[in-house]
Amino acid sequence: MEFKFLAECTYYDLKQMLERKKVKSWLKSVSAFANTEGGSLFFGITDDHQVIGLQDAQSDADFISECVNDRIDPIPEYELVPHDVEGNPILELRVKKGLFTPYYYCQDGTRTAFVRYGNESVVASSQQLLSLVLRGSNRTWDSLSTNIEKSQHSFIMLANTYRKQTNQAFEDKLMQSWGLVNDSNHLTNAGLLFADDCPVYQSRVFCTRWNGLEKSNALNDKEYNGNLLYLLDMAVSFVKANTAMPWVAQPTHRQNSPDYAERAIFEVIVNHLIHRDYTVMGSEVHIDIFDDRLIVSSPGGMYDGTKIQERDIRTISSYRRNPIIADVFAQLNFMEKRGSGLLRIQSFTAALPAYSEGKQPVFESDNQMFYTTVDNVNYSGTSKSSHRSENVHIESSHKGEKGSHKNSESSRKEQPKGSYKGIKLRKTAAYIVERIGAFSDITAEILSEELGISYRQVLKHIEKLTKAGIIERDGGKRYGKWKVKE
Repeated sequence: MEFKFLAECTYYDLKQMLERKKVKSWLKSVSAFANTEGGSLFFGITDDHQVIGLQDAQSDADFISECVNDRIDPIPEYELVPHDVEGNPILELRVKKGLFTPYYYCQDGTRTAFVRYGNESVVASSQQLLSLVLRGSNRTWDSLSTNIEKSQHSFIMLANTYRKQTNQAFEDKLMQSWGLVNDSNHLTNAGLLFADDCPVYQSRVFCTRWNGLEKSNALNDKEYNGNLLYLLDMAVSFVKANTAMPWVAQPTHRQNSPDYAERAIFEVIVNHLIHRDYTVMGSEVHIDIFDDRLIVSSPGGMYDGTKIQERDIRTISSYRRNPIIADVFAQLNFMEKRGSGLLRIQSFTAALPAYSEGKQPVFESDNQMFYTTVDNVNYSGTSKSSHRSENVHIESSHKGEKGSHKNSESSRKEQPKGSYKGIKLRKTAAYIVERIGAFSDITAEILSEELGISYRQVLKHIEKLTKAGIIERDGGKRYGKWKVKE
């Protein structure tokens, strides 16, 4: 029979029997589970989920405990759970995510740390091992102190950016409260990354505009190295200079129809600068622009070892490989702390006039890299993206296709007044009702941009419409959606 309780291969391994002579075959998974997100090994189930049971479950349980205690260092938190499936006894070895990483498999004087990737337990690379050591000591790479004194570097760009973004003066005490310097006034790695003359070699971005759909002939390419704020500015400018801003003539106005949402691209680049693995030398952030798509890639997969394409991005916890860098970007109002960046990238893209189904950004990762692919919503043809599971054929936006979060009447000045169940609505309220009716996942932030009014004003309109019984919230605040009441 099929063991129907099993779900994701990332979090379990199946063993037909307990291998007593080759214990590494299953103990490596114990190490991997403890070093990543935890998981279970099921003994007595074949690879095709057929439950065959164990001949002596009690003896096997004793042997498992003995091996884990003797061969895994430090000993992870685990439990053995017996199951009876239609008379077939099986054992589940539940291994919890460890706090004191790395957890090594020890044999013949050697110590090997494993990590979980997909449905495999693989030997941790040198970079992954360093990350595990830092995690086990409750530290991150960006928090490590250097031997470089703060007085050796200037931070004019950081101060000017803070003043521009917050309308507040940058005070020197912020350097320490943000974690950019330590108590002895030495810079941390994060501090070096924000210094005007950043000396961190791997702090680089390579940008290329390719001719066509593949990496063949480059129309334009740039290499930038320096502090993170400089890299962000240069990367965004490169994308702007190498993508189009077409427009469509409407009866009363000209409507811009950009290839990419500017704010979405900004968030993509910020995400890759923050979450990349800076322990990887000889690798950098890459931005590759093709006719049909834009791909941003950076070293370092998901921090928890999972694959982003196998996760629901609405429920992913905000694991931060570089929390100090992330906090500084949040203080500069370049990102939100609540970990909604991927959803925002999709929402901003969906707000484009030429957006159509199948054009949503795609996030993918492996154990070495993280990729974000954003489609050119104006491209007419077949996508050749190597980071998409299926090709998509979309007609050109110039042939009358409808947008998703915006349509050809998206300008607030062209929106007529309306009514709902006899209630007369002003044009702003009528527009909000119309947009929610068409797209329940639209956000107040997107409505704010479309209408050209403040976020707070949008919330006031939504509150009034809710009290009037015209719209209602379906689900919770974080993952729910708005809908127009029937």
